Parts: sequence; structure tokens; C-alpha cells
Amino acid sequence: MSENNQQRDVFDAIADPTRRRLIELLAEVEELPLHELTAQFQMGRTAVSKHLTILKEAGLVLDRKVGRETRFRLNASPLREIQDWVAFYSKFWSANMLRLHQLLEEEEE
Repeated sequence: MSENNQQRDVFDAIADPTRRRLIELLAEVEELPLHELTAQFQMGRTAVSKHLTILKEAGLVLDRKVGRETRFRLNASPLREIQDWVAFYSKFWSANMLRLHQLLEEEEE
């Protein structure tokens, strides 16, 4: 990534349904060319490229040139941040649900 590009927030990158779908498609294969990715959407190549750029800025997508073709692949490691965040709140809700269950049992007695 060039010095002019700032690292994009992973949460921001996955906020859009189109980008989440791109991640899903890339998770299913080793890599895909832009034209095959574009064929999966009802939007033009430029729009898909813009979504891929956002994913690249977040470190979620890597690309490489093969002749005149650009091929994309998933780099899932930045998703660890999201997994850790969700895991924290999963523990939070589990603890709260346990407390609620205990309170309800106390009220029944």
C-alpha cells in the first residue's frame, strides 16, 4: 500500500453488504479475476472495483496482475479483530443472561 493510502477500518470495510458478499465469494476459492467477481453482481466493473479497493485498504483483499488480468484473493487475518470484538460481547451477554436467569429463579421462590 502506498504512503498516501491510509489503512481503512475493518469494521467500516465489512459494513456494506456488497463487500461482505465479495468476501464470501473470495473465501470459497483461492482467487478470482475481476470479471468473474463482477459477473456475480448487478453493477458495473467500476463499482465492484471500488468495493475491492476498500477491502484492499482494510487488508482484507490482496491482488496480483496476471498479464492484463487482476486476480483477487481473501486475506482473512484482519477479520480476527471482528471475531475478538464479537467474542467479548458474547461473554458479556452470556454473563447477563445467567444473572437474569438467577434473578428470575429467585423471584419464583
